[in-house]
Amino acid sequence: MQDAAPPTSPLDPFARFGALLERARATDLREPTALALSTVGPEGRPSSRMVLLKGFDERGFTFYTNLGSRKARELAANPWAALCFHWQPLEAQVRIEGRAEPVTEAEADAYFASRPRGSQIGAWASRQSQLLDARTTLEERVMEIEARYEGLPIPRPSFWSGFRVVPDRIEFWQGMPSRLHDREVFVRDPDHPPGWRVERLYP
Repeated sequence: MQDAAPPTSPLDPFARFGALLERARATDLREPTALALSTVGPEGRPSSRMVLLKGFDERGFTFYTNLGSRKARELAANPWAALCFHWQPLEAQVRIEGRAEPVTEAEADAYFASRPRGSQIGAWASRQSQLLDARTTLEERVMEIEARYEGLPIPRPSFWSGFRVVPDRIEFWQGMPSRLHDREVFVRDPDHPPGWRVERLYP
């Protein structure tokens, strides 16, 4: 018996992504917003790491980080990035490719203010991706920041902000028992209303 193909997708890839994310949130996944972010360094070497999606809309997909981190430095030199969500309980995967652009100062301020205080302190204390001589050094920096802002609101560090990946390609992958997986790709194309061309790929 052949697998049944999923129903025809809507022409809005963001609506389709949102529906999948809500289904993932209804599972027992601890971090349904976790995604693999891939960037490319100046030597042409790719690197990947897990980050958390902090927002999305028709403009793109947003995450936050220390601007001195490896990912931020690589994006500053080469803004092309790839994101990959994999929701095993749904046997679903979404791959996103596009250019990363900085979020606005207002967006970064608003998100930073919403973070738990411990995460705000951690953002100040961590020199992300730099060499650390000992764990105690980091712990001392945490205590220093805690003392500096005791009883006070913690402002966003100037070296901490976010990026929005503006996609030009979004692939939806749906696993099938026969391994004849279903793959649909939305390619940004202004000549195809509402701005996306939909293609189907062999599994």
